[in-house]
Amino acid sequence: MRSRLCPSRLSVSLVSVLALAGCQKQEAAPEPMVRPVKSAVVRPFQDQAPIYTGTVEPQVSTDYSFQLLGRIVSRDADVGSEVKAGQVLATLESTLLQQAVDAAEAALTGATATLVNAQGVAERQQALRQSNTSTQASVDSAEQALQAARASSIQAEASLAKAQEQLSYARLVAGFDGIVTAVSAEPGQVVAAGQPVLTVARPDLRDAVVDLPDSDAGSLRIGAPLRVALQLDAAAMADGRVREIAPLADPVTRSRRVKIALDNPGEGFRLGSIVKVALPGDDAQSLALPATAVLETGGQTRVWVVSADGASVASRAVSLKRAADGGWVVLDGLHEGERVVTAGVHSLTEGQRVKTDGAAQ
Repeated sequence: MRSRLCPSRLSVSLVSVLALAGCQKQEAAPEPMVRPVKSAVVRPFQDQAPIYTGTVEPQVSTDYSFQLLGRIVSRDADVGSEVKAGQVLATLESTLLQQAVDAAEAALTGATATLVNAQGVAERQQALRQSNTSTQASVDSAEQALQAARASSIQAEASLAKAQEQLSYARLVAGFDGIVTAVSAEPGQVVAAGQPVLTVARPDLRDAVVDLPDSDAGSLRIGAPLRVALQLDAAAMADGRVREIAPLADPVTRSRRVKIALDNPGEGFRLGSIVKVALPGDDAQSLALPATAVLETGGQTRVWVVSADGASVASRAVSLKRAADGGWVVLDGLHEGERVVTAGVHSLTEGQRVKTDGAAQ
């Protein structure tokens, strides 16, 4: 007996077949994958130069100390005090020194009186000798006494000068206008000769002192111009020139100390202020390119340039040269502000859709 298909069942089967065919067609053409990539904006070296932190320090800083042993009886300056040239900073107990001066003055008075008397005796002996009422031996003896009196007077004057100089050592006097940056002894303390008591710095001559890696310090030259900025106020800038480069690296940090003389720094560049120094190098105005952004293929050097909307990439040939930091200097093929892929450059294809991280600048 021949079976017959119901028209409704036939319609349902036909719809199922068409739906299945449609699904298979959609699966055969999947949407292109959007690949996340890391990227960076092409900028000049001066906009991304390495920045190092340092401090403002005086070019001239002197440790003041007494030249003799004694007990401090007064100290007239504290940390932060402004001092003038000739100002007394501290004094020692000077009783014994003053007594030595008094004794030297008395000795000089006695020697002077002896000299005056010897001169009178010698003149009288000369007069008597001319009238033949005195012997030549008496004249010679008088002359000898006169010479001895003169020597004693000179010795007494030297002893007085020495005693007065020793007394002056009991006062510590500033040699220039400056600011006290450290205090190492207090009144009542007994200090040895040469032991630091105060440290005074000249505020008009200031350096920006930074510790640089040996490679960066080696690329600098004495007199090279650099810009220095305050850490708390990047708008506060000062011009400077390299004044000193340490010849040896620190044995622990392997860094070298560089001193940059500041030219007319503003009031914000106080002693001890934290500053930032950028080292743009010789290629400061040239465009910089990270080493990971470069793709060498077919004898050409190329980079992946992200489109303006950030949705796709395109390969572009560029002309480059090596930079001192291991990156690349762009000679031709890129413009400032363009974005390039910096990671995964070997796995991209022309026109591939991408999603940039937007973080690398």
